[in-house]
Amino acid sequence: MKPLEGVRVIELARILAGPWCGQLLADLGAEVIKIERPGKGDDTRQWGPPFVHDANGDNLGAAYYHSANRGKQSLAIDIASEAGQAAVRALVADADVLIENYKVGGLKRYGLDYASLAAINPRLVCCSITGFGQNGPYADRAGYDYLAQGMGGFMSLNGDPSTPPQKAGIAYADIFTGVYSGVAILAALRRRDATGSGAHIDMALLDTQVAVLANQALNWMVSGEVPQQLGNAHPNLAPYQTFAAANGDLIIAVGNDAQFGRLCEVLGLALADDARFATNPARVANRETLAGIVGQAVAGWSKGALSDALEAVGVPAGPINRINEAFADAQIVHRGMAIERDGVPGVASPIVIDGERMVSDRGSPPLP
Repeated sequence: MKPLEGVRVIELARILAGPWCGQLLADLGAEVIKIERPGKGDDTRQWGPPFVHDANGDNLGAAYYHSANRGKQSLAIDIASEAGQAAVRALVADADVLIENYKVGGLKRYGLDYASLAAINPRLVCCSITGFGQNGPYADRAGYDYLAQGMGGFMSLNGDPSTPPQKAGIAYADIFTGVYSGVAILAALRRRDATGSGAHIDMALLDTQVAVLANQALNWMVSGEVPQQLGNAHPNLAPYQTFAAANGDLIIAVGNDAQFGRLCEVLGLALADDARFATNPARVANRETLAGIVGQAVAGWSKGALSDALEAVGVPAGPINRINEAFADAQIVHRGMAIERDGVPGVASPIVIDGERMVSDRGSPPLP
């Protein structure tokens, strides 16, 4: 039995953050009913190429759509019509959770806002996902992942110092917001078990992006120094970056002084007792000099041989894989991260409970 079996979720969400949350709950066993616009469905059904096709060559929708909608049912409901609004209210009446990502106040005109729905079902947990939250000077703005990455500080940290700020290669703020929303929903359900009362959860892309600045935010708060782009280096550790071997780049991730000593032994470098490099704070202060010395030593190795030699002595190291190489990696293959559901490829949930990977046995729903 999966942990969320018996939990009913209504998803009034599209694009990524809301659907990602819904897919997470579906993988954990919840019944997730996705409400889509008649005739069009979620916008991402058309966000291609590439598109998924069945054995007959029929278009099943964009790969983007299938990445975030596994395990759900789908209903075509026009919420702008009275009949559609009544249909949603009927679904919500015995639901546990509603996920919605309309602009602030967008559902109120349909009588589908939290206050209206809570009057029908006081036990309802409603998770509202917006760009900037339910209040504040930006509350009425439309929110997009790209904007959150930029406004929330992430892009200023990402990329090589010689290049302009870079966004992440995935919709980083959307996905993190979807995951945090799932955590918030589970917490609200746990509280409801104790109190009998539902809740309104206010999730914002910008809040989430700022929250996951993590050590970089604290670095600034403590030191007053604004973090800058470091490319593939680490702001608090050295050497913790990529190096060019004879046949390509690899990552060397030294996390403590003992690991640094073993790195020096493998590379034949007499640096472990050098005052400039003996401790991590010293190595960070002298990172450029250290990187040059280590880089020269690494250049004489093949990346595979050096990775193996370092792993053998407990120094974390590994290649930089393209996506196809990642999915061919022996560990990723062993863990079963590539899946197929209803003839559609997918990527499994990372959650494993009691040896069972939490992933729905159904694919994404067809356009109703």
